[in-house]
Amino acid sequence: MKTETTAIRNQRSPKVLVAGFVVSIVVCYGVAAIGGVATAGAVDSWYRDVVKPAWNPPNWVFGPVWSFLYFTMAVSSWLVWKSDRFSATRPALAWFGFHLVLNAAWSLLFFGMKRFDLAMIEVVLLWCSIAISVGWFYRFSKLAAALLIPYWLWVTFASCLNYAIWSLNRTG
Repeated sequence: MKTETTAIRNQRSPKVLVAGFVVSIVVCYGVAAIGGVATAGAVDSWYRDVVKPAWNPPNWVFGPVWSFLYFTMAVSSWLVWKSDRFSATRPALAWFGFHLVLNAAWSLLFFGMKRFDLAMIEVVLLWCSIAISVGWFYRFSKLAAALLIPYWLWVTFASCLNYAIWSLNRTG
C-alpha cells in the first residue's frame, strides 16, 4: 500500500500527464506505421493471390481493428506509466517496448519478406509477450491489463490465420 508521501511524490501535473499520453500514442502508432508500410504494397499485389482459409476476414476489417487495438495499447501503457514512479514501472514498460518490437517484426516477416513460416514462429513469441505484458500491467493497473485482452485475443486469431495461410501455401 502506498504511503501518503509516496502518493504525493507520484502526482504529476496535468501537462506531464498529457505529454505522457501523447508519447504513448506516438510510440504505439509509430509501430502501427511500420506494420502499415510493410503491409500496404503487399495487400494490393502478391497477397491477393495467396490461398486463404474461408474464415479469413475481408482486408478492410484489419485496418479499423488494428487502429482500435493500437489505441488500447497506448492507453494501457499510459495507465501503467502514470500509476507509479517511473523507476517502479520501468520493467513493465521496457517489456512492453520489447513486445512492440515483436509486433512490428511480424508484419515485416509476413508481408515484407513473405515468410509465413518465420512469421508463425514470431507470432507465437508475440502472443507470449502479450501474456507477460498483461501480467506486468496487472501489478500497476487492472484496467491497463484488461485493455490488452482484446489485443491478445486478436493476436490469438491472427496466429490461427497465420498458421492456416502458411499451411495452405506451403510448397514441397
